[in-house]
Amino acid sequence: MAVLRRAAALAVAGAVLLGGGPALADDVRAGQQPVLDTLALPEAWRTSKGEGVLVAVLDSGVDPHHRDLDGSVTVGEDFTEGANPPGVAPRRLHGTYMASLIAGHGHGPGGRRGVIGVAPRAGLLSVRVILEDEEPGFRDFNSAERFEDVVARGIRYAVDQGAHVINMSISKELATREERSAIRYAISKGVVLVAAAGNDGARRPGHAASAPYSYPAAFPGVVSVGATDRRLRRATFSNWNSSVLVSAPGVDIMGAGPGDEYWVGRGTSQATALVSGVAALIKAKFPEMSPALVAQAMTASATDRPPGGYDTGTGFGVVNAARALTEAARLAGHTERARGRQAQDPSAPVGGGSAGPIRVVVRDQTRVTVYGTIAVAAGTGALASLMLIYVLVRRVRRAQGPQDA
Repeated sequence: MAVLRRAAALAVAGAVLLGGGPALADDVRAGQQPVLDTLALPEAWRTSKGEGVLVAVLDSGVDPHHRDLDGSVTVGEDFTEGANPPGVAPRRLHGTYMASLIAGHGHGPGGRRGVIGVAPRAGLLSVRVILEDEEPGFRDFNSAERFEDVVARGIRYAVDQGAHVINMSISKELATREERSAIRYAISKGVVLVAAAGNDGARRPGHAASAPYSYPAAFPGVVSVGATDRRLRRATFSNWNSSVLVSAPGVDIMGAGPGDEYWVGRGTSQATALVSGVAALIKAKFPEMSPALVAQAMTASATDRPPGGYDTGTGFGVVNAARALTEAARLAGHTERARGRQAQDPSAPVGGGSAGPIRVVVRDQTRVTVYGTIAVAAGTGALASLMLIYVLVRRVRRAQGPQDA
């Protein structure tokens, strides 16, 4: 079984506890400001704050009583049950941290203290699919066959509970057929899946072309997120490969921890949570928008785009919430969701024939006419050339006359 990991580190050399007093909570909001500005959230919040959207956090569990999350969290299924010894409570460090970045609403007058998430009015569904490294059952969880498909089961559960976005700040080296099938199920229900590209980038020696692929991020249809540093360049730890679609800040990110604590950390986990929040803003404003178009809105509007428009480090660039909402408004009248037998089953081999013939749903008549005219003209020109060659050959033969053997 591939080891399921948190795609984040709690710095420095583990975790930095900032504490829970009101003054420190104010410091947290000030520490968040660079990220809020990078994502253009003050502008985006004039259009959407994520109201009515449910974001499932597939992680180590979320503390529903943290003052910056109170009232926003529904505690769902624990698919790791039985891994820890009886009586051991989940620590919920990583999951609480990610949840706060997605939908923290702060506390105090006007919610101006503590952590503010990207989509502060969104709801959160906690689905436990990993253990913290420090939990006693961690080794058993990552080796026992009965936990092989916890991510697939978590995805299906979240979809059936009405999630609109699924955040997966987790990574593993190997994919399973059940995960592919669960992802297809989620996409067929219009659910946006966002996952971490992974933190193995700094471990690649020399000038390798790419860092390892990470799952579920590398599955088709999942928004794979890389992390950027303070200069909005690829963070040294962030995996770079062709699965990376977009990126977001992932260094020195302020967030919440269980028991009204606050943390600062780094990783593609944090970047993923921020992108999930942006997806929630879009789904709140355009609830019927397909996952493909939500991804299109984020990629087309990204800032700090690399030369050429794309690279394997930061994808199409850094997500910008305000611009993504504007692009989503432009795309809102379109659809890019295949249905029925037209849709390729991701759990089946490519080219297996299961998809059937492709039916054209929308025909651009102007382009059809233009390309048709070009094709007719090209065909006429080719026929004329053949006729000319034929005539010239006959003339040459007549001029030569009969030849003696």
